[in-house]
Amino acid sequence: MLKMISLFCFMLVAGLAKAQYEPMRKIEVKISEWQTRQALIYTPTPTVAGERFPLLIAFHGRSVAGKDLSVIYKEGVPKQLKEGKLIEAVNPVDGKLYKFIVLAPMAQSWSFAPQDVGMMLDDVIRRYPVDTTRIYLTGYSAGGWSVEAAKTHSPELAARIAACITMSPANLDPDYLKRFKLVADADIHTWYFVGTKDDYFRQNIKGFMDSTAKYKQGLTKLTMYPGAHCCWSSFFTPKYKENGKNIYEWLLQYQKKYAVKPRKK
Repeated sequence: MLKMISLFCFMLVAGLAKAQYEPMRKIEVKISEWQTRQALIYTPTPTVAGERFPLLIAFHGRSVAGKDLSVIYKEGVPKQLKEGKLIEAVNPVDGKLYKFIVLAPMAQSWSFAPQDVGMMLDDVIRRYPVDTTRIYLTGYSAGGWSVEAAKTHSPELAARIAACITMSPANLDPDYLKRFKLVADADIHTWYFVGTKDDYFRQNIKGFMDSTAKYKQGLTKLTMYPGAHCCWSSFFTPKYKENGKNIYEWLLQYQKKYAVKPRKK
């Protein structure tokens, strides 16, 4: 009898822990050979054997950093999932429906350094059915910094990224501001969002767009909205569209020509 009660209590606690983060679930994701970080992940259910899905990594802002994973639902793509919205879209190029794997890693402070992102990708690709021709990054505020730093970190990392959504990003270190040729060479398209009253972050985006255009035209798109450092959920929702496309439809237009395998350990 005591064993049955203990088993029931264990199952109840396990069930509550799982339900706490639904519709995503808690995992540990590698950022180096010896370090992991907490993350939430959402994986669609395959409809055919061997099906692979686009991967969207969603980086949070500084106010979310810490140890409480539930705070990730405060903003961004995870908030959309928590509200019951489907992160899927019809690709305007091929007319097919794509469902996204969404990874939302939690940094202990600020957001994620670019050297963390490559290892993170390797880990997720090994464990989940990722279409490696469709790896997308998004982030707001400090998370926007993570996106821009990843794009400009190295040729190897830039080559893995198909397109990005960057909202109100913090500025890059001077060395990274000189590396936007990597973005041009890798043909990474980015849709930027920033408030009209968000002067500092608006200047950051201008610098990123100008640095990209120096090497290649047509890789950037800008949406400016009334307001300051806020309101990102208004654009992460699938209901928001410009020129007939929401951000998920827009991302799916862009795809790498070759699949990238995870690096060997």
